[in-house]
Amino acid sequence: MKHVRLTVILFVLAFAAGVCAYENQAGAATAHEIDLKTKMTLNNLYANSPAAKALGEKAVGILVFPSVVKGGFIVGGQYGEGSLLKNGRTVGYYNTVQLSYGLQAGGQKYGYVLFFMSESAMSWLNKSDGWELGVGPSIVVVDIGAAKALTTTTAQSQIYAFFVDQKGLMAGLGLQGTKITKINK
Repeated sequence: MKHVRLTVILFVLAFAAGVCAYENQAGAATAHEIDLKTKMTLNNLYANSPAAKALGEKAVGILVFPSVVKGGFIVGGQYGEGSLLKNGRTVGYYNTVQLSYGLQAGGQKYGYVLFFMSESAMSWLNKSDGWELGVGPSIVVVDIGAAKALTTTTAQSQIYAFFVDQKGLMAGLGLQGTKITKINK
């Protein structure tokens, strides 16, 4: 039993060190680097999903997180940085952070794009000290493969989320409990 406890503690410490190291590295990304990755991510999404492109043309704002790293063993977390686009131009930078505890193991890297379809949905981004996803307007997570049936006339939600470039193995992928906060770049 001692060895199991020690192993769990070592995994938790190693994960915490890894998240801190990644956060420091990710925090060092310049505005220009984030903008380039945002543009590439959005172009790739549009090339693979006509529905995403149609939503992008109608969206009031688009928040793109090109690279989010998620990992954990019992204790988990994720971190990434991205930019908010309005009319094709960057108007702000944000980070996405999540901490979790429970039965989990693995690591994963992915990106996600949020399409804000109304000004009222956009207002949640600047509320208080960040916006916790799952609190506020509902978000529809769209599977790129199933998005063929989604058009701007059938789309009735305020916010749509597309996950992109998923790599790694981690049970579960969701946005519940994720906090998005404006950062200075």
